[in-house]
Amino acid sequence: MATTINKQVVLLDYVTGFAKESDLVITSTTIDLRVPKGSMTALVKNLYLSCDPYMRNRMRKPDPLSPATAQSFTPGKPISGFGVSKVIDSGHSDYEEGDLIWGAVGWEEYSVITPIPNLHFKIHHTNFPLSYYTGLLGMPGMTAYVGFYEICTPKKGDTVFVSAASGAVGQLVGQFAKLMGCYVVGSAGSKEKVDLLKNKFGFDDAFNYKEEHNLIGALKRCFPEGIDIYFENVGGKMLDAVILNMRPHGRIAACGMISQYNLKNPEGIYGLSLITYKRIRIEGFNCFDYFHKYSEFLEFVVPYIKEGKIKYVEDVADGLESAPAALVGLFHGKNVGKQLVVVSPS
Repeated sequence: MATTINKQVVLLDYVTGFAKESDLVITSTTIDLRVPKGSMTALVKNLYLSCDPYMRNRMRKPDPLSPATAQSFTPGKPISGFGVSKVIDSGHSDYEEGDLIWGAVGWEEYSVITPIPNLHFKIHHTNFPLSYYTGLLGMPGMTAYVGFYEICTPKKGDTVFVSAASGAVGQLVGQFAKLMGCYVVGSAGSKEKVDLLKNKFGFDDAFNYKEEHNLIGALKRCFPEGIDIYFENVGGKMLDAVILNMRPHGRIAACGMISQYNLKNPEGIYGLSLITYKRIRIEGFNCFDYFHKYSEFLEFVVPYIKEGKIKYVEDVADGLESAPAALVGLFHGKNVGKQLVVVSPS
């Protein structure tokens, strides 16, 4: 049976504090280019890998009291995430050589997967860049769609605030809200990103949170009559400031809290008593629970992309060797748009 070299991104050990590039190393092994006869697995060549903030929690030592570490990576083994791949060989009846798919794979050149419904998806719309399936047409796109439409229950005229708004999910939430006829403001961490929000994605306003000495005042300036919907990507002080500025019966979709992932002791939220007085609904969600709606999502978003009504920005790192820096860079705000890694463009 023919074999080939398989480069992999391996976690050295569980991480505390801020993750460093040195916590991840590139190693090589060999892999068979055929799956065993009678196997239900598929061998795929990974083309693109998705860098996502939730992966930081998977670098932690498993804690029985924390669901966030229930699927921690194993030190000494390749890490995993979402990617776009091409089937090289398959024993699974639903997949054949040449199929393009997106879903859960190892951070490596080749992966052997056991295809799982609602975790691995065939790519049928090949007239878009395949990289889009790491973001706009993949898990981040589904996250934006579910979080905004299912959790936030938006109405025309709602005031909407999106934190980490230039990232893979935030840039889409803001555009979905504008399509609904909402007033939309986003926060980001640089002038470049703020300009992107206002000039490319069509946000009504945006601010650089790093330049604001008073987040409560910044939100009051942008939302003098309060916030109806907050799409939460950051947590910590930002969430505290938002709660103070929410309108009665406001809705908060808790997608992620990237400001807290690298802290040994997460920050507390001090304004929670206001959720009672203001009747605010805060709901955390995981897009995995909604992957059965993926075809519905495609029916919604594909026409908008074709019509040019959805804009999308990617931050592309070239080569598997660049993957550690790309992933760690998320937590320092280095990416502009959706961060992904090109493993093999063909």
